[in-house]
Amino acid sequence: MHFEPTRAAALSRLLEFVPRAGKAYANSRNYDDGHEGEAARRNVSQLSPWLHAGLINEAEVLDTVLAHHSPRAAEKFISEVFWRIYFKGYLEQRPTIWQAFGEDRVAAYAKMDGNAGLSTGYTEAIEGRTGIAAFDHWARELTETGYLHNHARMWFASIWIFTLKLDWTLGADFFLRHLMDADAASNTLSWRWVAGLHTKGKTYLARQGNIARYTANQPDGPLEAEGLASEAPALDEEADHRRQELHLPNAVENEQFKDPYALLLHDEGASHVPLDLPAPPALVISAARPEARSPGQIGERAREFARGAVQSGAEAAASAFDCKVRTWSPGDNLADILDEEDVDRVVLPFLPVGWTKDALMPELASMIEAGTAIQLIGELDRATWPFAKAGFFGVKKKIDSVLAETGITGTGIAGAERQLAAMETSD
Repeated sequence: MHFEPTRAAALSRLLEFVPRAGKAYANSRNYDDGHEGEAARRNVSQLSPWLHAGLINEAEVLDTVLAHHSPRAAEKFISEVFWRIYFKGYLEQRPTIWQAFGEDRVAAYAKMDGNAGLSTGYTEAIEGRTGIAAFDHWARELTETGYLHNHARMWFASIWIFTLKLDWTLGADFFLRHLMDADAASNTLSWRWVAGLHTKGKTYLARQGNIARYTANQPDGPLEAEGLASEAPALDEEADHRRQELHLPNAVENEQFKDPYALLLHDEGASHVPLDLPAPPALVISAARPEARSPGQIGERAREFARGAVQSGAEAAASAFDCKVRTWSPGDNLADILDEEDVDRVVLPFLPVGWTKDALMPELASMIEAGTAIQLIGELDRATWPFAKAGFFGVKKKIDSVLAETGITGTGIAGAERQLAAMETSD
């Protein structure tokens, strides 16, 4: 599948998938049928790269699905969408997990530099030369395509940790460098879950029989995975990542948009459409930062998708609002750009805990504190994140009430169709 980094491509994929988001998805979602051919992966949505980039958001996806399926028929797909929201809310309340990951990753790289055995094992893993056919297949697929089926991600992480005995932070970093959809929250917490750090003591063990069953439809038959670990003892850590109070931006008032402002689009908020701005911006600022994902080299697919998403989003916003686009590149001074354009206020999609926030917040923090930079957060996140205190069940039992509270009832498919038709007409 080709992942074009535009909102139009996201809407097209959503409308193509939505008829299969009910029982068909629930029955087939765990099968990794491979990535080759026109019909490849029709059993899953593959919307995650566009969701990560903010070209569409979870509310739009849910509303479109509910226009086609009842909440019960689409229960599994809806739950999976809420896992994304849950992970982000959980990390917002435990930001030390992200901080510790960064520190431990640096230490893991340093340790590997001084150990030839570890270095060789790591290199063989990321180059797909371990001798475990399934794992090697996924390593190559990831670097070549920038995407992996979710079940393959779990198997891969389990083999990395329990069979290959490699540091989990290096595996999570490998995903960050290559996945187009590598959310800091979903990626970090999923690796921690496999390792037994998220839900203490609960691990995920990759098994040869399970892999053969759920890869049976691969073009060349089931993937082989011999020599896997038979046990998955949970990892432990000294840090105690206590939950912190959740601080979210206040709901904005239309009055805040009366003066000229710049709309700043970034790697996790690349489109103006989900923001539903009450007044047009005087300037659009493009601020892609894919290189901030990792100290290592970022894969071409991940890098170009992120840059393309922010660029296409900025160009679409500039066209919609008939204003200028400026690029805020690493090393540039945001204040200089604003001075040159005679704008002193910025509005941007919310920066969740992760590398995009780490890269942009040093210059934005003082503006946010002064009230001259406003972060916009979606109502679905605002309503859901307070329940992401511990395990997913705390969110799952609130799904129906959250959907009702946020007005996500199934009116979205006509809107998505109209938007896509309008985009195609304008082209």
